[in-house]
This record gives sequence, structure tokens and C-alpha cells, in this order.
Amino acid sequence: MDQDRPLLGILLMLGFCVLAPMGDAVAKLLGGRLPLAQIVFVRFAIQAALLAPVVLIGRRVPRMGLQLLGLVLLRTVMHVLGIGMMFSALVYLPLADAIAIAFVMPFILLLLGHYVMGEEVGWRRMAACAVGFAGTLMVVQPAFRDVGWPALLPLGVALNFALFMMVTRRISRRIGAVPLQAVSGLMATAMIAPLVLLVPAEAVPGLGWHPVGPGVWGLLVTIGLLGTLAHLLMTWSLRFAPGATLAPVQYLELPVATTIGYLVFGDLPGPLAGAGICVIVAAGLYILMRERAMHRAPSAVPAPARPAPPAAE
Repeated sequence: MDQDRPLLGILLMLGFCVLAPMGDAVAKLLGGRLPLAQIVFVRFAIQAALLAPVVLIGRRVPRMGLQLLGLVLLRTVMHVLGIGMMFSALVYLPLADAIAIAFVMPFILLLLGHYVMGEEVGWRRMAACAVGFAGTLMVVQPAFRDVGWPALLPLGVALNFALFMMVTRRISRRIGAVPLQAVSGLMATAMIAPLVLLVPAEAVPGLGWHPVGPGVWGLLVTIGLLGTLAHLLMTWSLRFAPGATLAPVQYLELPVATTIGYLVFGDLPGPLAGAGICVIVAAGLYILMRERAMHRAPSAVPAPARPAPPAAE
């Protein structure tokens, strides 16, 4: 079993925080052009097409008992639901608003990691995560007043993704990230295929297959590539660090999303939202520096006669 390496886990999660909002921006561009099920189907089909050959050629097909197979299936269902809810929210909400509302997730994850998984969470990390959550509240716009019930979709994304990360953490040390994502891609593609290929176009809103032009295909391929790589990084990060450590780092996804939202859609946060983003970034950077200090702490102590194991967090 791998030892926890929190700094590596944090760096991998930072990669996820850059790529995930890029994929969300592409999904927002596609939201008014294609049915939701078609976008999600192509996204997972590309994931399966990219990773399944890698697993087969490398002879890394995982052997899973019923319990592990059930966890992978549960994770896949949550993955599909989470992406579906987020892509739906992006049809109605600006990119930064949707992600800001969903950012109750790291706070939920930290509490679940502490009280359900028994992960160690010091008061400094708890306080920094609470400060980051307060910053999130400063960013959230009166979305419900503007768009109604779709503003609640990111809250569903938050709870779903917190549970998704807990299940991923449990699986990630038993299956490599690439085989896990390959199996999940195949499962998700098989689940969604009937809703896309068997339901007549226009019969049910959000389902069926609509014709796709060359430019739109480029966006679909891009969302598949970004989604696959982003979730590989996230899965690897959970292999090396507990969710409670990674939760505050995910707040850094918000300024990335705000920047992309402004460059692509012209959405610029107001003064209160800008202040909230600064609070979120500060909380995330504090956690990063705290982890780095804890990681270096053993080197300041004179080396014992025999090598000692790394200090527990």
C-alpha cells in the first residue's frame, strides 16, 4: 500500500483544479446545441476509447471481486449523475456562479472525512476550510432569484461529488487510476447508450442523438480529453492524500473558473465576489503552506541512528 504523500496529492489536485473548469466551459458552450445525454455519452465514450486500449496493451486489466466491482459501479453512477447535474446547471448559470455554489463540497468532504472516515483534521485546517467556505458565500450571486430551481443543481453536485471522492479514496489504492477510469468509462458509456441511441430525437428533452457538425465534434472531443485527464489527476491525488487534506486546495478551482468565465463568456464578478475569491485563494494557499511545513518538519530534527518512518499528519 502506498504511503500518504500529501504534497504530491496537492499538486495533482491543483492540476485537476485547472482542467476541470476548462471542461465545464466547453460543456457550457455545448449546452445550447446538443442534448445533455449526448454530451455526457460522448464525454465518457472518449474516456473509454482513450484508456481501455492502454489497459489492454499494458495487460493491466484489474481483477475485481464483487465488493470492489460494486464500489466501482457506485462510483461510476455518481460520476455520471454529478457531471449531468453540473452540465445542466451550466445551461442556466454563469460558470463562476455554478462552481461557487458547488463549493460547499470541500466543506462537506472535510466533515465527512473527519466524522465518517476517521481522518485526522486539525483545528487549523478546519478553520481555514471554514474561512474558504465563507469566501464562497461572498461569491455566490442571487442565482435562485434569477434562474429559479436550476440554481439548486450545484448543491446536488456538491453532495454527490463529496461522496464520490470518498468512494474514490477507498478504491484508489486497490486499482490504478488508469484502469479505474477505463472501467468507469466503459460502464458509463454502456449506461447512457440506450438513452442516446434508442430514444428518438426530440421525443424527450435532453435525450436522443442530434446531428453533429465538424466544429461541434471538436468541442465534444475536447470535453472528453479534458474530463479524462482531470479525473485521472483527481484519482491519483486521492491515492496520495486524504480527502480532508485536499478539500481546501480545491477552492483554488474558483479563481480559475472566474478567469475562464471572463475570457470566454465575459462574466466578471462584482466587488463582493472578487473579495470572496481572494478569501478562498488565501485559505487554499494557507493549507498548502501548512502541509509543506508539516512535510519538512522531520528534517529539522537530528537524524536518529536508524531511519524513522515519516511523521504522521
